[in-house]
Amino acid sequence: MLPYFAQQLLASVKDTPWEDPLSFLRLFRYITFRSAAAAMTALVISLWLGPVLIAWLKRLRYGQDYVDKAEEAGGLAARMSKKGTPTMGGLLIVASMDLAAVLWAQPNVLVLLTLLSVLVFAGLGFYDDYAKITQQSNRGAKAWVKLVVQFGLATFIAGYLWRNPATRALVEQVMIPFAKHPVATGMLGLSLGLLLTVFTIVGSSNAVNFTDGLDGLAIGCTLIVTVVFLVLTYIAGNFRLAGYLQVPYVDGAGELTVFCAAMMGAGLGFLWFNCHPAQVFMGDTGSLSLGGALGIIAVLIHQPLVLVIAGAVFVLETLSVMVQTSWFKYTRLRYGQGRRVFLMAPLHHHFEKLGWPETKVVTRFYILCFLCAVMALATLKIR
Repeated sequence: MLPYFAQQLLASVKDTPWEDPLSFLRLFRYITFRSAAAAMTALVISLWLGPVLIAWLKRLRYGQDYVDKAEEAGGLAARMSKKGTPTMGGLLIVASMDLAAVLWAQPNVLVLLTLLSVLVFAGLGFYDDYAKITQQSNRGAKAWVKLVVQFGLATFIAGYLWRNPATRALVEQVMIPFAKHPVATGMLGLSLGLLLTVFTIVGSSNAVNFTDGLDGLAIGCTLIVTVVFLVLTYIAGNFRLAGYLQVPYVDGAGELTVFCAAMMGAGLGFLWFNCHPAQVFMGDTGSLSLGGALGIIAVLIHQPLVLVIAGAVFVLETLSVMVQTSWFKYTRLRYGQGRRVFLMAPLHHHFEKLGWPETKVVTRFYILCFLCAVMALATLKIR
């Protein structure tokens, strides 16, 4: 929005005495400047709006007054109880992130698809959080309802990218890290690409949701992964850099850099209130939307599998749940009593059951996530 008005204003004062005094508005053309501005805008909005939103949620009693799954399972008595802490803090992230992105990004198809995914996933998460609060239980929206919405949105995005000639290559050609050229094209590439697009968006959304269980864990890891995609989107949108590093060039991807910067600013602002002991939880409103945003951005810059490397912590959390659930069901059918691989899933609760303090688990997951982020960025040169 602001870049458009700046361009219009510069055009209107051209060859007038106001042209030189307003020449600073040319800064609005640069992605680097707008990205920094978007990050600061989102951070300021988040820090300003945070106390207001937290107080509002407390007045509405939109808090977790039930015992969560970790406490219910027992063995975590050393943890500070999460009861009474307001949830739906994802509203703070989504509001500050989207507002900053709308202000500083130049709208194109890629930005609009990302904003759409964030809003849909945030709405789905809000519905789930509201169901949990009103019922005061761990049960929120039905699992099939969430999956229908997630797969429906992901399928729509995949279909739209394929139908649009400018973005068709994003689903027709399958790229993998460390490879210079597509590993699959044609009908095989289209089939694999459509599946990869759908499962990247849905999987990323749910993976961040599984990771959201300790103070600052999900948002901190999301910030680290977002830094990776801040770099990748800038390179993908720059023809010379993309050519030099031999990564797919995507016209307009530079505007996603502005969105990533806005996500970083909003995430830092939320972390201010979510660090231990948390004043507010993001809830599914935040985790589903942040995960969905990472998934769609990875797809839009033709790097969905890089997200698996950068977001390996999210992947491990998801796999721990899948392994735990599958093995428990199998052993219950086979032996009459379910057995567990981990002391508790998702994985961060397993380490809590081992006696690690919550802050130690979060910090060590940060370190692991940082190492994975470095590995993801290393794929730029190992091609």
